[in-house]
Amino acid sequence: MAKDHLVTPSYCCILAANFLLYFGFYLLMPVLPFYLTEVFHTGNTMVGIALSCYTVAALTIRPFSGYLLDTLARKPLYLISFFIFTTIFAGYLFAGSLTLFIILRIVHGFAFGTVTVSGNTVVIDIMPSSRRGEGIGYYGLTNNTAMAIGPMVGLFLHDFYSFPVIFLSALTSCSLGWIMASLVRTPPKEPVKRAPVSLDRFILIKGIPAGIDLLLLSIPYGMTTTYVAMYAKEMGIQKGTGIFFTLMAAGMAISRIFSGRQVDKGRITQVIALGMYLACGCFFVLSACETLMSWNPVLTPYIFFGIALFLGIGFGTMFPAFNTLFVNLAPHNQRGTATSTYLTSWDVGIGAGLLLGGYLGEITTLDRAYLFGACLTVVSAIYFRIKVGPHFEKNKLR
Repeated sequence: MAKDHLVTPSYCCILAANFLLYFGFYLLMPVLPFYLTEVFHTGNTMVGIALSCYTVAALTIRPFSGYLLDTLARKPLYLISFFIFTTIFAGYLFAGSLTLFIILRIVHGFAFGTVTVSGNTVVIDIMPSSRRGEGIGYYGLTNNTAMAIGPMVGLFLHDFYSFPVIFLSALTSCSLGWIMASLVRTPPKEPVKRAPVSLDRFILIKGIPAGIDLLLLSIPYGMTTTYVAMYAKEMGIQKGTGIFFTLMAAGMAISRIFSGRQVDKGRITQVIALGMYLACGCFFVLSACETLMSWNPVLTPYIFFGIALFLGIGFGTMFPAFNTLFVNLAPHNQRGTATSTYLTSWDVGIGAGLLLGGYLGEITTLDRAYLFGACLTVVSAIYFRIKVGPHFEKNKLR
């Protein structure tokens, strides 16, 4: 039997839109700690607080955006939130104080929380259900490609150009992304009458155990994406830190191509467990890199960059599987709620990682912060085996 068509003009447009959105996002991610310390002369704790405002705003809005996506037409909400997200980059050009910067980050977080839930829901709507795992994998691959290029470009621009050039680059990328998003054709969806407001309209109740597990995993991930460049400089690795993100993204790209197909064969829990074990080992080795550097400063940089590749493989294996897990626990008219629960859990952990990474890095060292994160991945793996896996097998709808 012939496979359902996955590659359509709309699917290609939303892949391009997602890449350009995340390219603008990742362009700034490793640069903002330097921006805050160089322009506003903040300490690590304040860096963590200022950056976590973005994530807190995103996770606050996501349950509401999921409800709206399940109730109203999805594409208009996608385009409006994409437009707001794009215009905020222009606001950074005029942020002359830390207070104004934090306000802009909060608004940016609201927009990011909405546009990512919208994009993830729209792409599910326009792909055949028989190839959902594979389709989600390729969609996520655009994130990884942006992650491979964005941080490296951002750090390059930081070395040779001013911060306004970086903000303008992000603005241009997301503007092109909005144009591509506007070309996506979605199936018609009539507004749905809803029962009185209740908790399950904003959070997928059956997805809470998986959400807790994903939250624990995302804490060390948040520490890594934000503070790994500073960690490298502390160890004495002065050049090439942008390659870490490139290798991490390459690992995600490689694993997504294969993991999505395994998910479509029904091996969701097995795929997640495999990714967890790999990520767990990587974080323990990452936390040991500073000690290894004192023993062998020649070999340690190779280990450090090797971790990035295998860490990417671990998370790239898990992402499509986790996304599909949440969707398979929800009825079709709660796809937006399922997606928002998935992304909210991720954002809570990312925000906690930003705060904990900055705080632990200031009172101790970043290697101990990563050791703490590695311990959380162990807890996550145990919890998944005992609770999340059996819960999913019992409650899945498809």
